[in-house]
Amino acid sequence: MRRLFATLAVVAFATAAHAHQLNVFASVQDGDVVVETKFSSGKIPVSGEVRVLDDAGQVLSTLSLEPDGTACFPLDPNLASEGLTIEVSTGEGHDDYWILTPSDIASGSGS
Repeated sequence: MRRLFATLAVVAFATAAHAHQLNVFASVQDGDVVVETKFSSGKIPVSGEVRVLDDAGQVLSTLSLEPDGTACFPLDPNLASEGLTIEVSTGEGHDDYWILTPSDIASGSGS
């Protein structure tokens, strides 16, 4: 009986952890980088931290998520010429990232 309970507890915990996976998407629109987030359940995170890193992994800026799960910042083509990594953390192990390639940046900024 204990073994059954332990197995059920592990499965329930693993399912709950998977149900809250954070998904991140970033794109360039009209000269701005737009970051969108949501959990795999469809729920929108209401707070979190967005870190913008250059291609060498140096942090360029840190922003807060808006209550609608988004963040937006102006694209600096000089700092982003080799690409950007957008990391988002909403706490309690919920984090993910998106990589904007030089091609993504060029096509979105009208270059």
